[in-house]
Amino acid sequence: MQSEEIKEMLQDLVWLNAVIATELIQVTENTSSILRNAPPPESCREEHQALKATALMIAEKYRRDTALRLHCTGHQ
Repeated sequence: MQSEEIKEMLQDLVWLNAVIATELIQVTENTSSILRNAPPPESCREEHQALKATALMIAEKYRRDTALRLHCTGHQ
């Protein structure tokens, strides 16, 4: 593999991992809501929001024009 191909592959993997991270955070919140039969505690939601924001920042560093931000901000 050429250097440029490796760079592109690593950027793809970083972006994909950020997507997985944001979805996993959402799954955790949804599971918590189901188990509690109520929304997660506000402190958890705030922490999850901060974690998602960090993952989005990382993802957009390598892929700016995707639907990820719109998708993540659409979660409830």
